[in-house]
Amino acid sequence: MKARPVRRIGRRFPDYGWSWPTGQLDQLLKAALLSDEDAAAGCAARWLDENDIDLVSFREHRLLAAISDRFGRKLAGHSAYPRLVGLQKMLWTKSRMAMREGEPALKAMADGGADIMLIKGASRVALNASAQRGRVAHDIDILVRPRDMAAAFDILCDRDWQIASGVSAQYLRTRLASLRSMNFFKGRFGDIDLHQLGYDGSQASAEDDLAIWQRAIPAEFSGVAVFVPSPADRMALAIAHGGLDAHTHSDWLVDCAVAIHGGDVDWDVFLDIVGRRGLAVPAAVALSYLAFEIGVAVPESTLARIFEMADRAGLSRWSSVLQAKPRTDFGGLVWLSRGLAKQLRLKRKKGRLQQEPPAKAWRGRSAARKPQASPAPLAFSQAIACPQTTGDMMLDITVRISVPPVRRRIEMEINAGDDHIARLRAMAISRSGKERVLHFRGKVKLDGARNALTLEARPSRQFREWNDEATVAAYGALPFQLLSADFSPIG
Repeated sequence: MKARPVRRIGRRFPDYGWSWPTGQLDQLLKAALLSDEDAAAGCAARWLDENDIDLVSFREHRLLAAISDRFGRKLAGHSAYPRLVGLQKMLWTKSRMAMREGEPALKAMADGGADIMLIKGASRVALNASAQRGRVAHDIDILVRPRDMAAAFDILCDRDWQIASGVSAQYLRTRLASLRSMNFFKGRFGDIDLHQLGYDGSQASAEDDLAIWQRAIPAEFSGVAVFVPSPADRMALAIAHGGLDAHTHSDWLVDCAVAIHGGDVDWDVFLDIVGRRGLAVPAAVALSYLAFEIGVAVPESTLARIFEMADRAGLSRWSSVLQAKPRTDFGGLVWLSRGLAKQLRLKRKKGRLQQEPPAKAWRGRSAARKPQASPAPLAFSQAIACPQTTGDMMLDITVRISVPPVRRRIEMEINAGDDHIARLRAMAISRSGKERVLHFRGKVKLDGARNALTLEARPSRQFREWNDEATVAAYGALPFQLLSADFSPIG
């Protein structure tokens, strides 16, 4: 039977061409990807004529690194060439320093018997070390099997990698089974994203979570034995992570083109992944752009099947097309519509794995009666003496906190050694900056052996450096005075 011709893709919503890169972003991608060297160099030169490298965002910098790597001294006649070379060297240096910072942790994981799969930009570097000149990878995304998640987590914590979210290691350790990924950083450049699942909750497939490991390819990264995804998986992961992100970064399209140019993509496997993961619409946007605008050799039968799956996606097609459109093209109505579509996806994305123990935080309220305690120096950590009893008890805590004049979250935790007991949260909505007295109440389980619990202030977000007063005021841990801590029986 003769295959049906691939249908024409339109530029009007909700067809997939509406979400293609346009304008200067399209120009940069064509400079990086067009097979015609003269046409690509012309795109690069026109972009450099019309833009100042120092004034554009990191999205453009990532693509400029690929363009500098591609053309080298062929652009030497352009006045922006010295700045382009300097940009590429700077980005390469940061990528190399990030790799160097992460190497000991990766080696410790591998030596401990964990399987490590590099995904996204790091996978290209593992397959071809020279790709680092043109593929910015300031963070290292690693995927481990769920059975190795706890060991990998402990290796990072033991080596003083900081948890970016601001919560304690005790808190996360009790919830590792429920987390798909988490971000760590160290020093000036170290940045590792640790995943136990390669896709978010809106793209879940238990079968494919196993299959991605069965298809993985052995490789080496800075002397460490690792795995990288198969070409079909590299493309699917690139589309899953970048295709609904409004082209915040666009070098994921370059990653797709590189995988296709390698000639090893199993298109049947790719179609199976797209179907299982619900990626048909972002795949239709990406592959139609690469095929029809760039000239990348995507099989017609694959395109036809992708379009067929995407066309049947119903209302989720509209949502995905909105999320795929470059943010530089947003008008007011598009911005509002995309925001709604993204929130619906994030709600699905938060479909968590089994979560033990329950993660509901104790919510702080203004104390009805303020204890008559003498003001004392504020601290970031204070002990709570435990009664020598066992079983569930209610714990009422009252604290005095001086809140900066900003709207922010107030974060605290109760821990006991390596064990997490509870998370305490409150909101400072007023920007008055007044001192607050807060009351928290929740259930704790006592084992009769602990003499004390530790109440500690936590930042609402972690940073490499805390040398900016505004950042400290908005996100830093807030010192407190423990005014009272009372245990009472339940019931």
